[in-house]
Amino acid sequence: MTYHGGDLQGEQLVIEDRSPRRRRRWILLAGILALVVAAAAWFATRTKTPEAPQGAAADQAPAVTVIVPGAHNVARTISATGTLAATREMPVGVAGEGGMVSRVLVEPGQWVRAGQVLATIDRSVQAQTAASLAAQIAVARSDLTLAQAELERAQSLVDRGFISKADVQRRIATRDAAAARLKVSQATLSEQRARNARLDIRAPAAGLILTRGVEPGQIVSSGSGVMFRMAKDGEMEMRAQLAENDMQVVRVGAPAKVTPVGDTQSFAGTVWQVAPIIDPQTRQGIARIRLSYNPALRPGGFASATIIAGGTSQPELPQSALLSDERGNYVYIIDAQNRAQRRAVTLGTVDDDRVAIASGLSGEERVVQSAGAFLNPGQLVKPQRAAATPAAR
Repeated sequence: MTYHGGDLQGEQLVIEDRSPRRRRRWILLAGILALVVAAAAWFATRTKTPEAPQGAAADQAPAVTVIVPGAHNVARTISATGTLAATREMPVGVAGEGGMVSRVLVEPGQWVRAGQVLATIDRSVQAQTAASLAAQIAVARSDLTLAQAELERAQSLVDRGFISKADVQRRIATRDAAAARLKVSQATLSEQRARNARLDIRAPAAGLILTRGVEPGQIVSSGSGVMFRMAKDGEMEMRAQLAENDMQVVRVGAPAKVTPVGDTQSFAGTVWQVAPIIDPQTRQGIARIRLSYNPALRPGGFASATIIAGGTSQPELPQSALLSDERGNYVYIIDAQNRAQRRAVTLGTVDDDRVAIASGLSGEERVVQSAGAFLNPGQLVKPQRAAATPAAR
């Protein structure tokens, strides 16, 4: 098509000027489209690439040994303190009128048998009194012999009429009076001898001498108080002070271990008495633990005790599984996604190598057995089941 005139030429020039602009527009649109396609490809690639790191993370996750503790019958232990004492302490004093102590025959720590003489009191005066009474018996016996002979002689003469029956009756009365006086003398002598025997301080039963409070030359009487203290049969005990709530679970026959202060050795015993009352001031009661004699068990000494008071069903873990910080005790458990999770726990009985968990675990969790300190909450791990779980007590 041909254009003529200046106007047509001007129009033709305008058309020629617009053609480059259209090309640039198409180029711009093409560039934008290319950017959109590239961005879509980048986003598509980004959504797929995490799969590779996740698999790599799973491969690089640390392996940890886990245990499923279950629930075991764990004995409940109660700790207590108290004093050592003789189970049956026997004070020994003067039973008679007393006097001056002449000899002391025993020392503290010595074993004695029942009735053994522990000390003697001077009896020089009492011995003379006994001798006088013995002489009176001899006189009374002679009077009785004479009265009996006169009675027999009178009885042989009464039938011949030389002596009246009244005389015979008087002789019978004389004989009976002499016999009575003899019995009185004998009884008096026996009483004196018993009094003299009480001047010997004797052991009321077999046992161990704990204290001695008398020396030769000392004047003693029934008001002098205790001269010796004994432990009957040497039996010892610990009088453990228990809190009011612990008194409710301790029973007679419960086993216990007692450790005197300053000694590393423990002594086995059993609870033989639980006090029926609670001290209203301290809110404590006493459990008496019977112990066999040992020189290390000194009455009056201080000791600690561990009493086994029944059992409860609780999970048990090795001590390596237990962790603690300022927030308290805790363990790491592995959840269903194999991630470590912190779990707070309350401890029960602590043994040499195991710990009972009073609360915080049911026993069915997978618990990290060791190396929990190197884990973080939520960390992915590869759990490996332990070969054996902790055995019940």
